[in-house]
Amino acid sequence: MKRILIIGGGAMGSAFSVPCIDNNHKVFITEPYSQRFIKSLSSKNKFHSGLKLNLSKKLIFKKYSKELLLEKYDLIVVALSLTGIDFIAKELKKSKVKSPILVLTKGLKYEKQNKNIMTISQTLLKSNPKLNVSVLKGPCLAKELSRRCQTSVIIANKNIQIAKLLGKMISTKYYLIEYSKDVVGVEICSAIKNIYSMIIGSGLSLNKSSSLFQKSLLEMKHITKSLKGKKDTVLSLAGIGDLYVSAAGGRNSKMGNYLGQGFTFQRAKKTFMANDTVEGEQLVREIGPFILKKFNSRKIPLMFKMIRAILKNKKFFI
Repeated sequence: MKRILIIGGGAMGSAFSVPCIDNNHKVFITEPYSQRFIKSLSSKNKFHSGLKLNLSKKLIFKKYSKELLLEKYDLIVVALSLTGIDFIAKELKKSKVKSPILVLTKGLKYEKQNKNIMTISQTLLKSNPKLNVSVLKGPCLAKELSRRCQTSVIIANKNIQIAKLLGKMISTKYYLIEYSKDVVGVEICSAIKNIYSMIIGSGLSLNKSSSLFQKSLLEMKHITKSLKGKKDTVLSLAGIGDLYVSAAGGRNSKMGNYLGQGFTFQRAKKTFMANDTVEGEQLVREIGPFILKKFNSRKIPLMFKMIRAILKNKKFFI
């Protein structure tokens, strides 16, 4: 039995507790921000309002505190939103955590000081270079994982043996793990697929969307290679696998559909998706200006058009 701490009580962090508990580990979960999820996780029946089900009674909720990180764990899982990464990076540094870290959070950050794009793992390691950080990405819908639907994901660590040890700890008959050394490539692909899901969703027909899917993969290869990842990673679960799930049906694809109909982003968001988080939009606002300055528009024309459509609130045309 291993001791696992999950930081982040949202849908994905809570769903991740399911295979961990099924493997007979002692699993703790904490939520630093959301009162909604704190209420769900601390309730007697542990009904999760995001997942719409009761979590295992074996899941132990802990109120977040600095002292919580001082306890010994075999694995600490970071499942916060992108906005919480800087916070937890500082907290892990202060607590001098030595446990292995597994990052579920998807996204990229723009570092103003060095004028460069950084992955989540790079952000954590910059704060504390001694951390042992792995990342877990892939086509995993939290609601399906929480219901034990067969799910395949990929764990990346420069030391593949560490990745395999973590995989052995959390894998089940329904939660299947693949491995990669390309940490940067895996993180880049899992992030930018949200933007390309909007692009594919704008197709409005199978013929056009399939063409956009193929062109999106070519652009993802160019961006991944340019940011020091391996372009072959685009063909992995973190790339084409995750892109398929997002494009087939998700908030990013849904927004793309409205953009394809001729709505501007602001109009579509206000009218149809006022209460929805569109991860692709958040990423565009984070890294879009950098992409426009540093990349050649002829190499990634779809990405350029989507960035301009969102940042300048113009209609999106292919």
